[in-house]
Amino acid sequence: MIRLRTFYLFFMICFLGSGLRASSKPLNPQSAAGPCATCHADLASVLPKSHPQIDHANFATCAECHMQAAEGAAQTNRFSTRIHLAHESPKNSLDCIACHSYVPEKSFGIIGLNIFWGAPTEDDLAAMKESLTSWAQSNHTDHLHAKAMIGCGGCHGKETPLLDTTVANSRCLSCHGPLEQLAAKTAPKDLPERNPHKSHLGDVACTVCHHAHTNSTNYCLTCHSNFKMTIPASGR
Repeated sequence: MIRLRTFYLFFMICFLGSGLRASSKPLNPQSAAGPCATCHADLASVLPKSHPQIDHANFATCAECHMQAAEGAAQTNRFSTRIHLAHESPKNSLDCIACHSYVPEKSFGIIGLNIFWGAPTEDDLAAMKESLTSWAQSNHTDHLHAKAMIGCGGCHGKETPLLDTTVANSRCLSCHGPLEQLAAKTAPKDLPERNPHKSHLGDVACTVCHHAHTNSTNYCLTCHSNFKMTIPASGR
């Protein structure tokens, strides 16, 4: 009976919390213990040993320093990355709505905070879950970003990535560029003209070769099968 009551309370928190208006400010700390309190009675006990000591630890307290994740900047984000990696592993895989408030096609946010990212459908949410699992556990480019402490927002920005979402070159180059510098880094010493980042085809989308959630493929080899070229996370 106690377990049923706990589950019902958690279910109500998930869906009542999703009707809040979008804002960049957290709720009152007294009402914003957030999703963590459901499993972690003492939130301070799961903080890294190097973390400064804080009083009255709850999700709203964390948000005061760490909610830059909501901005979706193209940069590392240890807070978001560590939370998602801890809760998306072969031994501990939670459903998204354990921590996120969700109303299909209306809002997707965080329980206890007035912060939302887009309005995904149920199919979008299922695809996001699949991509997150890949990001946390695969041998693809997404997991290389996870190990570098770059979460979903680092590539996809503030909005939730939908099924047909792609990433523009400018987003990739904000971390890996500028393009001239990247091209200089990847120019072969024996034949500089054979440079995948200085293509004779002109501007080529990064995602033609670099696939985040599946094996990457070298587009150059479609025609130049005799070239010896490697690409990270190609599954080979």
